[in-house]
Amino acid sequence: MAVIKCAIELKIADTIDAHGGLMTLPELSSSLNCSPLLLRRILRFLIHRGIFKEEPIKSYAQTPMSRLLTSSGAHSLAPIHVLESSLVMLAPWHNLSAYLKANNGGTQPFEMAHGKDLWSYCAANSSHNMVMNEGMASFSRVVIVPAVLERCGGVFEGVGSLVDVGGGNGSCLSVLVKAFPWIRGINFDLPHVVSVSQEYEGVRHVGGNMFDFVPKADAAFIMNALHDWDDEECIKILKNCKEAIPEKTGKVIIVEVVIDEKEESMVSDVRLMLDMIMIAHTIKGKERTREEWAYVLQGAGFSRHTITPTSTIQSIIQGFV
Repeated sequence: MAVIKCAIELKIADTIDAHGGLMTLPELSSSLNCSPLLLRRILRFLIHRGIFKEEPIKSYAQTPMSRLLTSSGAHSLAPIHVLESSLVMLAPWHNLSAYLKANNGGTQPFEMAHGKDLWSYCAANSSHNMVMNEGMASFSRVVIVPAVLERCGGVFEGVGSLVDVGGGNGSCLSVLVKAFPWIRGINFDLPHVVSVSQEYEGVRHVGGNMFDFVPKADAAFIMNALHDWDDEECIKILKNCKEAIPEKTGKVIIVEVVIDEKEESMVSDVRLMLDMIMIAHTIKGKERTREEWAYVLQGAGFSRHTITPTSTIQSIIQGFV
């Protein structure tokens, strides 16, 4: 992760793109103003991981993976790498053992490292708040939302208005609204989040706290937000969603990981890794199994639900009134 962060900070992918997609080591090191010997070793590692490639004429070129590391653009995953490799997000990992030894009675790892929980830290530190918002948005925009549209676009049929609960900067909701132009989008997040969000066509920003209320809409959409909270907090959020949608036709659309403890695959490995991130970065958050999702949905008063896998690590969970 640290080497990928280095490549992003040096703008290796951007520089190769700006020079026609092919650069020799002397050209690249000169443009980046860095040591050619060290750069060659960095690139050798990244080539071995399939992130860049070396052409027969001793030039370096982009791959589909390296294009995801460009510093800007709708298809960049650089922001999520910058977020997770930042000192702010790495520091809590050093407190895991102390947290476990406290037997649920100790301070959470992020708070041990920074003196406050993640959300309070973001509210007090505008620079990290921006890194956090764009990092989460980039992963959702590039990876999750396309998978939702590919597999389950039908879940938005008949939805005239959609409130994205914990929607961050609204960029993901804007993709949905663009794909389904009949939807009126409401991006709902904390005031310090939406106050710095750009305007998107078809999307209205609303500031507030999902533990207090959720704006009215035909359906509520929650993506990668419920895993930040424990079961009782999730039930509270889902009850507020239920209050916000029509009594007979409303539904909540949840895009989250569903853990299958018996599955052995690379995808399952990533899901379990995300559960470790929940321990390090949230107070009582967790990734959930099918049974755990059923518990919180039933606890919030939803009569039935469905779970549909996507081509990525998340599934689409629909809760019906």
